[in-house]
This record gives sequence, structure tokens and C-alpha cells, in this order.
Amino acid sequence: MFAKGKKVFAVFLSAVMLVSAFTACSESSGNSSSSDNTSSFAETYVYNSVSVNPLGREGEDGTINLKVWGPDAAQESLREQCDEFCQIMKEYGDIKIEVIPQGEADPAAHLLTDTTVGADVFGFACDSIDKLVSAGALLEITGMDKDFIVENNIEGSVQAATVNDKIFAFPETGDNSYCLIYDKSVVSDEQAKTLEGVLEACKAQNKKFVMDAQDGYYACMFLFTGGLTIDGFESDGFTQKFSNYNMKTATDTIMAFRNLFIKYRDVFVNGEVTKVVDGFKSGNVGAGIDGSWNFSYAKETLGSNAGFAVLPTIDVKGTPKQIINMFGYKLIGVNSSTKYPNTSIELAKFLTSEECQKDRAMELNWGPSNKKVAESTLIKSDAALSAILAQSENSVLQVSVSQNFWQPVATMGNIVVDFDSEFTEKDCQELIRQTIANVRGE
Repeated sequence: MFAKGKKVFAVFLSAVMLVSAFTACSESSGNSSSSDNTSSFAETYVYNSVSVNPLGREGEDGTINLKVWGPDAAQESLREQCDEFCQIMKEYGDIKIEVIPQGEADPAAHLLTDTTVGADVFGFACDSIDKLVSAGALLEITGMDKDFIVENNIEGSVQAATVNDKIFAFPETGDNSYCLIYDKSVVSDEQAKTLEGVLEACKAQNKKFVMDAQDGYYACMFLFTGGLTIDGFESDGFTQKFSNYNMKTATDTIMAFRNLFIKYRDVFVNGEVTKVVDGFKSGNVGAGIDGSWNFSYAKETLGSNAGFAVLPTIDVKGTPKQIINMFGYKLIGVNSSTKYPNTSIELAKFLTSEECQKDRAMELNWGPSNKKVAESTLIKSDAALSAILAQSENSVLQVSVSQNFWQPVATMGNIVVDFDSEFTEKDCQELIRQTIANVRGE
């Protein structure tokens, strides 16, 4: 496993060792410029492998003990990759790594008040990066490591790892979002292109369509498709900013969703995304909106009938409009309180390397942030991963999201699909205004 990764990493280490050897020779020669050479190297590269770091080795008695947080679903893969890293590095230092289950949403909750309780290296969802940076919990990635990130990862993932023009994490995936999943025996690939086609196909075979409109993460598509986007925070650092939008366009779009769902109310199910795959298993569901984390389950359940596509268009007063959602990335950061910053940086870099991302794509069906992997035959031949990567082009980046965003948008979603209550265009306009006010805390 990771044979190619070993070769690439070995070449990388050799190059660094040559620079380090040059620095050491300069220092031993008594040349007055030796100090400048070391300083220049440190400023340029900043973090290197522990064995060749010109600033000295890390760890007492030559032993480095690291903790890594990662999600339950990736524990086996993560342990294998950490073991591989230790094998690569064993001739340069005794590194021991403990891998601990921890969801991507949890690090922010644990580290905001005390960074010393956290793992040295940890994965997290990109919407937590502002909070982690504000709390001083993340080590800034600089020098050649910053260049590595920019050169090797797709632009959106680099943006997600950036706060105030500084990079604070290594992109790990390019798939933290959702798309349309459908049973090809119910919905054809052509019908999957429009929401009207999906609903009609489900109705024709007495199947359900599932969408979680009671969750702000999914309900935000009503606003975003209507032309609104979030635009970071106000100067106070926590009040959500929204881009300028056209009230008529937003109203027409949200009313189009509501009226279409009312038309197919015997098909539409407002329910948690777990009902999508569960419905495939029971045979009751023909299609649904679900996240990348359930791709493997959908494939197992539907087999050759598993269909994946970008979110469809919706007809808004005679014009097909692309449905826009929220798209995020998973990142790997280094705890600012780690005792082993050099080694932790190298581990994070290795875990997000081309080979490790390719391995996770094969084993876990995770979409890559690495450019080469994203363009590989492995990904292009996978309908699920191709769909989620394409969805990133029809989305709002999930960064700088206020904690106040989710509940008001969830409330809005429930109102839009409450078919037993009267809901006029005037009501819709007021709902949009009130939702924005509630998100902003006004």
C-alpha cells in the first residue's frame, strides 16, 4: 500500500536533506554567513521532517507521541496511513501515533476554550475554521507547505482553508456536500436533470422523493437558488452578511419549489436524509437528496441501478433554474499547542497527499481535493464522485457561516413545505425578510 506515495515522499525528503546538509556544512566551516543561511532556510520552508529540521530534533529521548482525531468511518484507513507515515519516517525518528474517533464537527467544540486538550492533528469541516482561527487553535501553514497546498488542491478547497489571506489547514476532501441520488429503475438519467422530471418519474411508479427541508443545511437551497448568498461576517466578526438579492427573483423561486411540491405532495417526503437509503432498501423511495457520506450505502443497496447527479433544475415561471446548494470541504489542521509542530505538519501533509486521497477515494468513496486525483480515471469513472465534484460548480462555499444561520433557515424550510397552511407571495417575502433578520440576530 502507498508504494508510489513512499517514492514521492522519499524524493521529497532527499531534496530537503540536501538543503539541510548544505546548511550544516556552512555552519561547520565558520563562514559568517552560516547563520543567515539557516535563518533563510527556516523562513522559506518553516516546517520540515523532524530528522532534517535545521532548527533541531523534536521529542525527548528521540520519541514523538502524536494524537490524531478522525471520523469513525475512516478509522481503519487513517490508522493504516499513519502506520505508513511512521514506516517512512522510522529511520529518522521514533514516532508513535494514536488514532482516536472524533467527528469533523467536534474539534471546534473541544478546542475553543482549551487547545491543550486536543489532538496534535485533526480533521474538521471547513465551516469551523473561522472559530478555530479566532480561538488560536490552528497552526498557520506557511512557506513551502503553503505552496504545496495551493499547487496541489482545487481552488475551492484552498479558499476553504484560508482566513484573512492566511492558510490554516491542509485540504482533505472535495465532497462535503450533497446531490441527487436516484434509482435508475425508477428515474432515468434524462429525467434526473429536472426536479419536475424526478417527481413525475417517482409518481409514475408510486415511489417517494425525500428531501430534508427541516434542516437548514438542505433548506438553504431555497434561498441560494433564489439568488441569495452568504458573504462572510460583518466587522464584529459574527453577524452574517448576505449578498444583495432581488426580492422578486427570490420570491418566485421559493414559490416555485412550494407549488411543485404541492403538486406532487403524494410523492414528496420532508424527512431526514437517512430515509433516502432506507427507502431504497424498502423499495418505497425512487430518489432523494443525500450527502456524499451515504454514497457507499446507496451503491450497496441499489447496485447497478444506483444513479448520482448534480442537483436538478427547477422551472421558475417558464425558465429552468439550476438548484444551488451549500458546498464544503473537509480539512486537516495542526493544533497550535502541539509539542511537535514539525512532525505534525508533515503528518497532515502526508495524510492529504495525492496517494492518501486516492486511497480514501477507493476505500471510502471520499471525493478528493487534490487536483490530480480529481482529474483521474478513478474519479471520472465513478458516477457518485463525479456528481459531487460537479456540484461544487453550483454551490455557495460553506465558510464563514454564523451559528445563527441554521435554525432560522430550517424554520423557513418547514414553512415552505407546510402544505396545510396558506402561503402567499406576500407571506413568502415576509418570510425571506424575517429569516435574514433572525440569522443576523436583528
